[in-house]
Amino acid sequence: MKFVDSFKRLKLYCETEQFKGWDPFDGLNSRIFQATPLKKSWFCRLAMIQLFKRNPYNWRKLFLIDKGFNPKGIGLFLMGYCYLYELLKAKPQYEKEFGNKEECLKNIDHLSKLLISLRSEGHSGACWGYNFDWQRLNTFFFPKGTPTVVATCFCATALMEAYEVTGNKEYLDVALTSADFVIKDLHRTEFGGGFFFSYSPQNVNGTVINASLLGTKLLSYCYKYTKNEEYKELARKSIAASVSAQSKDGSWVYGLLGNQGWKDSFHTGYNLDGIYSYQEITGDHSFEENLNKGLAYYIENFFEEGFKPKYYNNLMYPIDIHCPAQFIITLARMGKLDEYKDMIDKILDWTVTNMQDKKGYFYYQLKKGISSKISYMRWSNAFVFNMYTLYFRETLK
Repeated sequence: MKFVDSFKRLKLYCETEQFKGWDPFDGLNSRIFQATPLKKSWFCRLAMIQLFKRNPYNWRKLFLIDKGFNPKGIGLFLMGYCYLYELLKAKPQYEKEFGNKEECLKNIDHLSKLLISLRSEGHSGACWGYNFDWQRLNTFFFPKGTPTVVATCFCATALMEAYEVTGNKEYLDVALTSADFVIKDLHRTEFGGGFFFSYSPQNVNGTVINASLLGTKLLSYCYKYTKNEEYKELARKSIAASVSAQSKDGSWVYGLLGNQGWKDSFHTGYNLDGIYSYQEITGDHSFEENLNKGLAYYIENFFEEGFKPKYYNNLMYPIDIHCPAQFIITLARMGKLDEYKDMIDKILDWTVTNMQDKKGYFYYQLKKGISSKISYMRWSNAFVFNMYTLYFRETLK
């Protein structure tokens, strides 16, 4: 099977690299740049990030940028091995293809402990950021390790999955403290009868819809284990703001600031996943109409010819690996794989044919001109790894 072979090559590549790699946004990790006065200039920091993000040639070794562990990437791998373990437990006949359950458990424990060690310190609960400094235009600067609700959601929910597989309560206990980070450390912007959670503890970027809904997802997961009604109520209010910002056609812009008015594929997937998680866990179906309209827009507006992934609703390029991967993850989470099997298999076939390197890793983006074929562990490989394992868990008979 083409997809099984593709996954095996990806799995071998990631395990050989020990889950460590570069990132599109890691330009400021250059030891050369950090040794210069330029690091104090927001413009130079931004230029350095863009130089490496947009460059199809990998100059990272030349600029002394080391491969590293990205917490969100580790969370994605951890979640993927949990899905893989569940598949092998239910269908041991696939051990020949994917390895045995014992190997899977070793990776789950290793990655769980690694993820816990990568927590950002000095906050109200467990939280995670990225392993590089990040400059956003001239508006804000996140030093390395600045926690975000996005990274924290992926990491904490992965630890919850690891608890389900291993029974190791340490993983659950650490993950559940992330609710305190969301409630106590994030800012809130009132909107539409609810509020948005901020992207980070910095009082900037406070109306990013997908970030707030990932806060919703995380609180919903914490509610699942604690039945703390405060978590459920805050999650509901976050959704109330987000659906108030939803267009009549079911779409969402990225955020409410003047320069955030685009509509893109994978962040739409995050939005749907956040709302669906709340609905699935709490049993509150108040937002089902919004969910269905959003899903219909997602399916109808982000693919050319029904299977070529588009980044934006109105533009084909760049073709980003996140887009097909998150689409399949979202439909799997919502129990829609069988309903859209033909479309999904065509999308996956196109993605493997056009975006997987012969070495096993996946490309970051394809563009009209020269495309970047650099291996990025978090952005590309961890995301596809997570997608494949969920896809196989749900579809292999």
